[in-house]
Amino acid sequence: MSIRLVPVPISLVYSEASLDKEEYLREYAQLSESDDDPISQWLKLAKGRGETSDTDPVLLNLVVELHRKIDALEMFLKNEIPKRISLNHEIKIESIGFDHFKLEADVLEVGVEYYGRVEMPVHPKRDVAVFFKALDSSLVEITKIHDRDEKEWGVYLTARERVLIREAKEK
Repeated sequence: MSIRLVPVPISLVYSEASLDKEEYLREYAQLSESDDDPISQWLKLAKGRGETSDTDPVLLNLVVELHRKIDALEMFLKNEIPKRISLNHEIKIESIGFDHFKLEADVLEVGVEYYGRVEMPVHPKRDVAVFFKALDSSLVEITKIHDRDEKEWGVYLTARERVLIREAKEK
């Protein structure tokens, strides 16, 4: 089995899934497509009722993202932090594939299932919740990821490949 991986500058916080599977599943659901911010809920309802059909989608997304930035700034000024489960370990991800990723160090136990969050450098920036199983001490297979996150993972992977190809051509 050949797994194609692309180098990336992202990191992961994780714990063994068996430590508190119910809590991890709850957070996984919270980080799902149902985004827990009010502006996302409003936008989904407005789109469902057809209220956004006459609106430029790019402009609408930019305004929504501006609203999120203002909310984030307000949270910062009030010294509020998003509620996330505390996970035991933090490590850099060396490279990713469509269904796999490799950590920079050999820290995992083969066959063990883990839960983690990856801060994806996509727009809008957010945490991606994943369940994964260790194939060896640093290579993992993603076993559970939300559909939208899986698509953005693939888009990010493709974008990183393009950057590397461009850099190789310039040399």
